[in-house]
Amino acid sequence: MKTFLAIFTCAENSKNHEAWKRLSPEEQNERAQKGAQAQARWSANHQNQIVFEGGSVGKVTKTIDIRGVNDGPSQMGAFIVIQATSHEDAAKIFLDHPHFAFFPGDGVEVMECLSTPL
Repeated sequence: MKTFLAIFTCAENSKNHEAWKRLSPEEQNERAQKGAQAQARWSANHQNQIVFEGGSVGKVTKTIDIRGVNDGPSQMGAFIVIQATSHEDAAKIFLDHPHFAFFPGDGVEVMECLSTPL
């Protein structure tokens, strides 16, 4: 089995997030509750593949480059670490994830965790 990092993207200015912001607070709450239930089912269905549950990440990122340290909006919403036999199989795990159906998610980026040092 190989290990993969999956990053859930959810940009504040994306089409999906803009649609979410147009929902009433009651609609957002209802979708969040249904999404939490769907998330629990998804996690239970994939419990043998989940290595680390991960979690949500902050809305601000610090980018470090030749100019120094800069704050900016994060494009990431959450992360999880999973195992699968191939990159393709790892990606397919997320086809039915509630990130798209209930939450204002844009996508999931799945990358293999390599054993080579930085």
